[in-house]
Formats: sequence, structure tokens, C-alpha cells
Amino acid sequence: VQLQASGGGLVQAGGSLRLSCATSGFFFGSYAMGWFRQAPGKEREFVSHVSWNGASTHYAGSVEGRFTISRDSAKSTVYLQMNNLIPEDTAVYYCAASRFTGLALRAYDYDFWGQGTQVTVSS
Repeated sequence: VQLQASGGGLVQAGGSLRLSCATSGFFFGSYAMGWFRQAPGKEREFVSHVSWNGASTHYAGSVEGRFTISRDSAKSTVYLQMNNLIPEDTAVYYCAASRFTGLALRAYDYDFWGQGTQVTVSS
């Protein structure tokens, strides 16, 4: 099983980034996908979730309206479009896969994790 996150980088406040998470080794179509982030000295926190079929999405209040999660089953890839970035979005972003059929908001709901990609937003 592999989840390879990419697309992070350094951006000024107000800018945009698009994260990608390419997966392999499991049946992507049976798994919900999520993004989490962890800032220095803080616990890992939920960012966004998309259901196994892409029919439903959910966002943390801090990113609602600015971030958009999507998935491409043909490419076994999940994306996180991040717009209007603010310095508080600075963190390592992780993608994860979950067999949980409900709304997976907690880290322990997820079965597989990627290695993370750094996002730094300067003011």
C-alpha cells in the first residue's frame, strides 16, 4: 500500500496550492479519503473528507469555503485544492484512506497514511 502526497510548497498569504495524493496497493474505489494536517507543536487535525464514491464531502470549519477535496477513481488519486491560504494553514499535510462507512473525522478512523507534504504560507 502506498499513498504519495505531493504539491506542497511555499506560498504567500492569499495564494493557492493543489495537493495530490496518488495511491496504489488497495482498491481505491472502496475507501473514503481524507486530508489531515499537523503544525509544529500541535496535534494532527482533520481537514477534509470525501466519501468512497465522491458523493459527499466534509470540511473542518477553519477551511470551509477555501479548500475543496475531490477524487479521481481512474487515477486512484485524491486532491485538495487550497485557495486564499493564510499563515495558519502552515503545516505538514497528510492524506489517508478509510474503510469506515460513516463520516471519518478522526485519525484512528483511517487505515492507511501517506508520508506528508509541507505547506508553508508566508504573511
